[in-house]
Amino acid sequence: MVPVLIKDLLTSDPDGRSVKVCGWIRSVRDSKGLVFIQVNDGSCFANIQLTFDRNNPSNNANVNNIEENLKKLSTGASVRAEGLLVKSPASGQSVEVTLENLECLGVCPPEEYPLQKNRMSMEYLRENAHLRARTNTFGAVFRVRNQMAFAVHSFFQERGFQYVNAPEITCSDCEGAGEMFQVTTLSLEKIAELGVKAGIGGMKVEDAHKIVDYSKDFFGKKASLTVSGQLEAETMATALSRVYTFGPTFRAENSNTPRHLSEFWMIEPEMAFYDLDDDMDIQEDFVKYLLNWALTKCREDLEFFDKRIQPGLIESLEKVAKADFVRISYTDAIKKLEEAAEKGAKFEFKPYWGCDIATEHERYLTEKIFGCPVMVFNYPKEIKSFYMKQNDDGKTVKAVDVLVPGIGELIGGSEREENYDKLLAACKERKMDMSNYEWYLDLRRFGSVPHSGFGLGFERLIRYVTGMENIRDVIPYPRAPKLADF
Repeated sequence: MVPVLIKDLLTSDPDGRSVKVCGWIRSVRDSKGLVFIQVNDGSCFANIQLTFDRNNPSNNANVNNIEENLKKLSTGASVRAEGLLVKSPASGQSVEVTLENLECLGVCPPEEYPLQKNRMSMEYLRENAHLRARTNTFGAVFRVRNQMAFAVHSFFQERGFQYVNAPEITCSDCEGAGEMFQVTTLSLEKIAELGVKAGIGGMKVEDAHKIVDYSKDFFGKKASLTVSGQLEAETMATALSRVYTFGPTFRAENSNTPRHLSEFWMIEPEMAFYDLDDDMDIQEDFVKYLLNWALTKCREDLEFFDKRIQPGLIESLEKVAKADFVRISYTDAIKKLEEAAEKGAKFEFKPYWGCDIATEHERYLTEKIFGCPVMVFNYPKEIKSFYMKQNDDGKTVKAVDVLVPGIGELIGGSEREENYDKLLAACKERKMDMSNYEWYLDLRRFGSVPHSGFGLGFERLIRYVTGMENIRDVIPYPRAPKLADF
């Protein structure tokens, strides 16, 4: 008999049929001949209760088997149980299982098990990432993560997008920040040895290539893990019209804040024939779709987060899902922030035209000035990426950031520069190595079209939806500086 998921059992009729339950023990209580066992299989937040009445066992109960296996049970042990699905007299649950057979599949020594009943810190659970999904908090996080991933695909598939896979190894730096993880088969020890022999201490930085011969590397040139699938997605959009990537990206940013990861998943759609206004329209639709999906499909888990992690979470998500997003130019947004500062608003970083809007500014715009999500567009070109379409003023580009109350920026996007000469000039202005971008420029030489896109960090979305404080707690195995243990 195939075990039935607990989430399905809990919504079944208590018709007395035989069922099989498999899962992990949350608690065992032995009271006056009655044994109550709480079992969870991760399919939902709730447990199912297994009961055994020593004084009045079921007619088909294998009493000796049950008693023998009860001795092996403790929190964390795994079990396979068979019994009858009956109505539960306990409050808060409609059904329970009257035991007929019980098998302890895997014991869990309580004196050694890292997950104890007392409240454990997030840092402690991060150190036990291989087990933390068994806790209420992380079981809920990863169920929400699953649902939101499905929602992402549903949104784009319903709108005629093609799902494409961008490469994880690349020779181009989409963001131009240089914070990339290098991929090489060259021996670092051998390179260091050659450096010592060559007297590297007296060498100039520009002579380093004399020691590192990339022609002998696996790809024949310097390669890195991707920071974004956007550029490759653009090539697909100029053939398939609407595409999206959804995969892992990597940034070697030496930052240990609750908002940074070194490995994270990005959602990056690209749309041919979309201008900036079209881009903003679909971004707003996307955010509302995702939040409504979470509020509908993940209600039980969100109620837990609302109660235990961030009070008021559901109300805030519902408010954003129903709101009309304010659209304001960067120039006007800065004016409002400067006016607020003049009236006494305290900012760690002074707002001024040309600055990169900080998280504190983003939250002030959404929480204090407008009280709703805000889309800021037309940023100074100096603080945005090379591929963004320039405005006629020569100072700004058609970029847009979606800001939401509580966290600030959720999405970043732009209309892409489709003019070959302007894009080439932007690349040269930033002194980029054009040998790695000729293929990208070809998109502007052969059938160029206006096109737009955006990027949404998946973990940032999950952090927002769950109210979790640290982004390392919304991905199964976080990667950050000095953190790659599992």
